[in-house]
Amino acid sequence: MSPRKILAMLMLIALPAVASAKDKALTVYGGYRDGGRFTDVDSGERLELQGSGTGSLTLDIGIDKSRQYQIFLSHQRTDLSLKGASSAGGDAIGMSVSYLHIGGTYFWEGDVAKGPYVVGGIGATFFHPSGSYDDELRASGNLGFGYQLPLNNTFALRFEARGYATLVNSSGGLFCSGGCVISVRGDMITQGELMLGLSTRF
Repeated sequence: MSPRKILAMLMLIALPAVASAKDKALTVYGGYRDGGRFTDVDSGERLELQGSGTGSLTLDIGIDKSRQYQIFLSHQRTDLSLKGASSAGGDAIGMSVSYLHIGGTYFWEGDVAKGPYVVGGIGATFFHPSGSYDDELRASGNLGFGYQLPLNNTFALRFEARGYATLVNSSGGLFCSGGCVISVRGDMITQGELMLGLSTRF
């Protein structure tokens, strides 16, 4: 099954909850994401994803006055540095990194419309390198904190920071196409992101 089909299945799982919910909010974010390091097995060098801007979208579905389910989609267009990769040609390749997670938010002061909250979710990370290299789909999760500032009864600003962790093979090839770009050592790739969002309730 292709990575795109798996991502589509995750969205279909959440559709019944979306259709039946009465209290929903849609948030569009702009942000900046940094981090993400692979270790080349042969050279021992660290290969880094460059920091860059991101775009994200969340759909929050009310559970009670302080909790929401959340569907989270985030996309980053960046470059993977290959200067230390023993098996790669060139200095870098373009890379898209997308997260699709299902989780929730908790406003610990008791009102989903305002104040501080904690957010988290689990799902998948989709790595899409440019050129003829293979895509990779890996399990991942996120955890973050934020603050929602109401502008009126419909719109609000969200200030948010999230950390991401993606599981990878402890020793094996990634982005293979007749030969692997990198052979990695390690179990996890982490990234951090700062985000500013505009939220609307409906």
